[in-house]
Amino acid sequence: MTDFETQNLGTWTAYGTHQLTRKVELPELDRWTWAIDGAGPGSEVFGDVKGLRVLDLGSGLGRHAARVAAMGATVTAVDSSPTQHQRAVARYLDTPGLRLVCADAVTHLRDADPYDLIYSVSAVHFADPRRLLPALANGLKPGGRFVFSALHTNSHGDGPSVSVMARPEVLRLPGTTEELPGHMWVLTPQLWEDLLVAHGLVLDSVTAIDAPQADNHASYRLYVAHRPEQVASRPRTTAPPPPNTALDSA
Repeated sequence: MTDFETQNLGTWTAYGTHQLTRKVELPELDRWTWAIDGAGPGSEVFGDVKGLRVLDLGSGLGRHAARVAAMGATVTAVDSSPTQHQRAVARYLDTPGLRLVCADAVTHLRDADPYDLIYSVSAVHFADPRRLLPALANGLKPGGRFVFSALHTNSHGDGPSVSVMARPEVLRLPGTTEELPGHMWVLTPQLWEDLLVAHGLVLDSVTAIDAPQADNHASYRLYVAHRPEQVASRPRTTAPPPPNTALDSA
């Protein structure tokens, strides 16, 4: 785990501690959201998940994972923060079809059997894609899909980077004005595609998810990718890095 990822883990652990202290009972999801409430597509992007083996990366409280399990999938929900995991266990421990795991995503992917579907709701951008994507690509079955939302422009209007580097961002604690420091990989769609392709995946679609408020510049992108049924033999872990200057395609 990189230094920035370690800092992010500390931030999310502090976030989980704050939420445990508040004892706020959030309702179950009435509508699936990938990033911004009331904006963007829902779980229909998955299609039929019944009988599939699914991984939720950065699962947090676990509400999305519980919903996918209720749709008939066998879901493993992974979060590296012990306090976020604690929140999920307190709420969903006995949920049929759902397994809750506290682990680093890369470590889990290296040890687990491949999945039919891997998804992440606004969590992938907290991990270094150069460390995550090699393990993730090998953690998908041939024909398996990877669906994730990632920050594109923050609420201040700062757009994506054209190089694979983390930048400072903040996480606001609910119910307060306090902000926790962190780093995120906020990349252009073209750069995300370059990274996915470099590790043997194919990008199928990119969907913009914008905040509906005129004074809020926050914007996300929803990426849908898949692992081809047959991949040319090559060592994924030594794939050449994508170029550090790429034009935004969306």
